[in-house]
Amino acid sequence: MPEGPLVRKFHHLVSPFVGQQVVKTGGSSKKLNPTSFQSLWLQDTQVHGKKLFLRFDPDEETVSLHNSPLSEPLRKGEQKDKARNHQEASDPSSRSPGGDSAVPSGDDGLQCMGGDTPAGGAERWLQVSFGLFGSIWVNEFSRAKKANKRGDWRDPIPRLVLHFSGSGFLAFYNCQMAWRFSSPVVRPTSDILSEKFHRGQALEALGRELPVCYTLLDQRYFSGLGNIIKNEALFRARIHPLSPGSLLGLPRLEALVDHVVAFSADWLQGKFQGTQQHTQIYQKEQCPAGHQVVKESLGPPGGFQRLTWWCPQCQPRLSADEPKQVQPS
Repeated sequence: MPEGPLVRKFHHLVSPFVGQQVVKTGGSSKKLNPTSFQSLWLQDTQVHGKKLFLRFDPDEETVSLHNSPLSEPLRKGEQKDKARNHQEASDPSSRSPGGDSAVPSGDDGLQCMGGDTPAGGAERWLQVSFGLFGSIWVNEFSRAKKANKRGDWRDPIPRLVLHFSGSGFLAFYNCQMAWRFSSPVVRPTSDILSEKFHRGQALEALGRELPVCYTLLDQRYFSGLGNIIKNEALFRARIHPLSPGSLLGLPRLEALVDHVVAFSADWLQGKFQGTQQHTQIYQKEQCPAGHQVVKESLGPPGGFQRLTWWCPQCQPRLSADEPKQVQPS
């Protein structure tokens, strides 16, 4: 599932279409009829964590003033990105193994209501949740990069295609969509890329007895954080994934949150500079120090298991018998 930085990039690709009318539709979606978008006006876009929200109305009207304020790193990279808006927003480094959800996932910091078709006269918000290889393409379609298991070179089929009055179009791939009949109620304090991200709330959640790798994927406290960010932040903070947060002192937990925010912001900035995000541990066989990396599926008992990479030497595991650590190693 694309993580917060990539979904912010998707939002940026969609934003230029705000204020335009849908003049033609297409796509393979069966749950949500593509023709239901015909003649609607895209009036607003918002992003929260791993979800994208698009507001459609039957009539042209003044565009909402709260059209998803851009985060600071996104604003800085906006000008550099204009020439790339006709390219694919997705790349292999932004894909997390293990499917569309993280466990525990919480409520993703928002209240959700929805349906399959918009109600007449009601405010229409489309909630878009992207799958493992979910993406948005602008003014072009995704093409097959290799043959499938049957040896066929078949291009991916978009879930939804929206052609706008300004002559451009958007193609949505590998995503789930549902109509909401009220404005998304979000909590930016849980969004790792929001300027209102609440570090105190995040630190309190991390300080529990649960392994920190479970808590990091809890979208109630770290909305937008996925498997790549989890692995990279833990390695850079030199913390074993299964370390109970209660055994880590406040300085180490603060360092972990610092790495979460910094890595996420750098990843987002790289999206607008066209640079590949450099990872130190994710999908690596050796860490930067040359040590052998361990790969294992980790998750709460009975819950979703996510592939996790760590270095036993750089990230030694703590036991309950050891004193609480107060300094980053």
